[in-house]
Amino acid sequence: MSAPARAITVRTVQLLRALFAAAAALMITFSPDHSAAVGLSVFSGFAFVSAFVLVLAAWLALPAGRRWPYVIIAVLGFAAGMISGIPPWRNDDLFFIVVISWALLTGGIELFGGIRTRRTGDPTARDAITVGAFGVLLGLLLVLIPAGLVQEYSIESAGTFQLTGIILGVGMFGGYAAVVAVFLGIAGLTPSPRSEVEGDKRAEADAAPVVDEIDTAAAPADRGGER
Repeated sequence: MSAPARAITVRTVQLLRALFAAAAALMITFSPDHSAAVGLSVFSGFAFVSAFVLVLAAWLALPAGRRWPYVIIAVLGFAAGMISGIPPWRNDDLFFIVVISWALLTGGIELFGGIRTRRTGDPTARDAITVGAFGVLLGLLLVLIPAGLVQEYSIESAGTFQLTGIILGVGMFGGYAAVVAVFLGIAGLTPSPRSEVEGDKRAEADAAPVVDEIDTAAAPADRGGER
């Protein structure tokens, strides 16, 4: 008897992560306010729901040996979401500290986990390596942005505006979320070559008992003819 199909697959997890990343990117993009309060609010929700999806993935979609990166990333996501979800704490410094720490840690863990599973021939390892690299890149870019940056600029017939470090930081997180959403969306909709091979093997395994039964039924008739 064939094993029951999993309720949730790795491709489903990728699509869910893409959906929530796209939601975060849209909220940042269409918000006229790129303050720390808005950035941390969006990041908190994104971190929470992404961590929840990874917990489901570790529980329902992955074998025991591949669960540890998702579990650690989920724990870090819950912690980052809780810290950034406290309104009185939301300021520029907290945004950079929390998002940089989250991006470097979770990105590094997913990158390392993808490199390890790639040796086993896992077709989703490349996706984990890419998303992990995006996270590490986000952390490094945020490190380079001065939190106290204030740069005035003028647009003719529009007025004078200020470009600050937090505006750049929140915008950078929105860009990261958009890139991850597109990449994971494509990855989740792309069929895995391995799944096709496994499907052929299952078909051969299902057909084998039928062939054995035919040979067994034909054997007595052959022996009777020889007599």
